[in-house]
Amino acid sequence: MSATLDSYFKITERGSTVAQEIRGGLVTFLTMAYIVVLNPLILGGVADADGNFLGGGTEPMSGAAMIAATTALVAGLLTILMGVVANFPLAIATGLGLNAFLAYSVASQMTWADAMGLIVLEGLIILVLVLTGFRKAVFDAVPTQLKTAIAVGIGLFLTIIALVDAGFVRATGNAAPPIGMGIGGSLSGWPVFVFCIGLLLMISLHARKVPGAILIGITVTTILAIIVEAVTKTGPSFTADGPNPKGWNLTVPELPDALFAVPDFSLIGTFNLFGSFERVGVVAASLLVFTLLLADFFDTMGTMTAVGAEAGLNTEEGGAPEGSQKILIVDSIAAAAGGLAGISS
Repeated sequence: MSATLDSYFKITERGSTVAQEIRGGLVTFLTMAYIVVLNPLILGGVADADGNFLGGGTEPMSGAAMIAATTALVAGLLTILMGVVANFPLAIATGLGLNAFLAYSVASQMTWADAMGLIVLEGLIILVLVLTGFRKAVFDAVPTQLKTAIAVGIGLFLTIIALVDAGFVRATGNAAPPIGMGIGGSLSGWPVFVFCIGLLLMISLHARKVPGAILIGITVTTILAIIVEAVTKTGPSFTADGPNPKGWNLTVPELPDALFAVPDFSLIGTFNLFGSFERVGVVAASLLVFTLLLADFFDTMGTMTAVGAEAGLNTEEGGAPEGSQKILIVDSIAAAAGGLAGISS
């Protein structure tokens, strides 16, 4: 079995081992699992033009559980598809930025089903562009430096999100600078403490070339956060009594009441392919599709370049890795699948 996996995925040929790939998969899962929490927070808290929330409820976050379950399902299936079909170490999940644009700029003009229909259309159009060779041609035409810059931009975007969620930086409420360090320029609060410990631990282990450095860091930080919350009762950053500046963002680190629950996948299929054209008009809907397509187009370009470079799979000139056509096909299917499942691209 091990030999078959090695041969099919070219593990030894690419200078890796099965154990290393398993560690890498676990690290990737843990670093991306935040989207299962964040996607419901973004999509589930915004009402559409008819006043309904994603999932059919009339209250904010009423569909959070089904958004989380469907987000995890689609991400898992499409990541497996990327590995099996394209043989490329790229995990797929709902894209940050696109989901916020969909929630705050698109759904406010139409129903959630109409908005998801736009995502499906965008994915299908990208798939056609891939099959005709246009997307690959654009990828090859973009200078390596620009593709690298896109990857760096995505990384910095995610870094800012992480720093804000940790409480390390916060919005100042001013035009310049828009963010500042900690609370009034000072780092304080247990979440920031846990973040700093985890970051320093990962840096230290990575510098010492300890295998699984990031995995160890994430595990230790998670356990530490649960212990800190159990002892200090810090609570969330927003409570019924008002803001809690030193509280946890996104979710409070505590053990769940139940480890298992039956997932609700009712969101799958809740899209209206052409409803947006009736709602906002052909021109406006077409421009929204183009905007989504453009963001998805270059997001993939930057991500594929960065992952390929890190794995040593890009060409010497920094070009697309081997099998890039299959990678782009799976990515296009994933974009459409996000709309089909009602959880954004």
